[in-house]
Amino acid sequence: MSRPPKLNNDCFALPAGVHWTPVSEALHLLEQRLQCSVAVEPCAVEASDGRILAQSVIAARSHPPCPNSAVDGYALSGGLEAGAQSLELRPGRSAAGEAFAGQLLPGQALRILTGAALPDGADTVVLQEDVRIKEGRLQVIGPLRAGANARAAGEDMQQGAEIFQAGHQLRPEDLGVMAAAGLGEVSVFKPLKVAVISTGAELRAPGQAARVDQIFDANRPMLCSVLRRWGMQVVDMGIVPDDAASVRAALDRAAERADVIITSGGASAGDEDHMSAVLRASGGMALWRIAVKPGRPLALGVWGGVPVFGLPGNPVAAFVCTLIFARPALLQLAGAGFQSPQALHLPAAFSKSKKAGRREYLRARLRDGAVEVFASEGSGRVSGLSWAEGLVELPDAAAEISPGQIICFLPYASFGLT
Repeated sequence: MSRPPKLNNDCFALPAGVHWTPVSEALHLLEQRLQCSVAVEPCAVEASDGRILAQSVIAARSHPPCPNSAVDGYALSGGLEAGAQSLELRPGRSAAGEAFAGQLLPGQALRILTGAALPDGADTVVLQEDVRIKEGRLQVIGPLRAGANARAAGEDMQQGAEIFQAGHQLRPEDLGVMAAAGLGEVSVFKPLKVAVISTGAELRAPGQAARVDQIFDANRPMLCSVLRRWGMQVVDMGIVPDDAASVRAALDRAAERADVIITSGGASAGDEDHMSAVLRASGGMALWRIAVKPGRPLALGVWGGVPVFGLPGNPVAAFVCTLIFARPALLQLAGAGFQSPQALHLPAAFSKSKKAGRREYLRARLRDGAVEVFASEGSGRVSGLSWAEGLVELPDAAAEISPGQIICFLPYASFGLT
């Protein structure tokens, strides 16, 4: 599979007259205008955790591959009628990996262990604690239905059946399923390479000395970690000063090394917002003023055919915009398709009066079956991100929230973060 063509400079252009874009419309536009941008490669099942399937996975053989015993006991044919029964006990046994070679006749029984193949002629297993052995015969009291304590061939997965669809991002448990179905290799998309750039003369790297008028770069370590959790390959481009030449040079380097670029800071229209100014000058930027809190300005552009997501510089807004807007877009580019978080509808443990006009996301967590929100809605309170376990999503319309009212809670886990 060849890589799709690079994006046109005007792919993010908004319709004329649009000033404030609703969240749902912004997401729809991203889904429409982005497509998978990575090539395909084979991958061993053992190494495929976190990879995105480029083709559906088909079971190479049935699981289980043959009828087998679910317990330690004795195999027999056809079940048992009510009352005392006496069966001939055949010599030998059937164990996992050591199947009995002979055939079991009606009225006979054979020692069998858990997971062992049922011998020819047998379809039922009686538990070992339910029998007695006396003078070479099996003494048991029925009834016992035919097929009891036995697993049918292919009852879990049938050979030739689709196990996972293309676009599925593999998890550890999926590797076990594929291995059980006889797969040794799968076709996956190459990891999406994402370049991360922080801009700002006031920024210092974590751990460096900083003056009181400087701040530490919280966005880059946070965003890089989020992207790795999503199975993407991070290209850390560091901190870029607030000047146009440095921004252009950083974008050039990033476009050569990555499939997509994420920046934070400089995405608005102020004097020092060089990221948006450089993108605008190239003819490849659209400033989407999204009706969302926190956030609003989201600079979307193209540099050298590579999509650029310009996030707000505020860490809380950058984090929220990454989850709500960047994640589905990046998954689309990575081959997993455009995905929405799974919402939980739970009672609120807070009160709030919300004005109409913007969709709001509050840092929140679940306690005693109800959702509580962080004490401050200020987007400068970065500690609230760690306090929270997810986000409350409040609708675009005006709303009066009171304790006990059902609200929409989006756990971090629904964004692929645990």
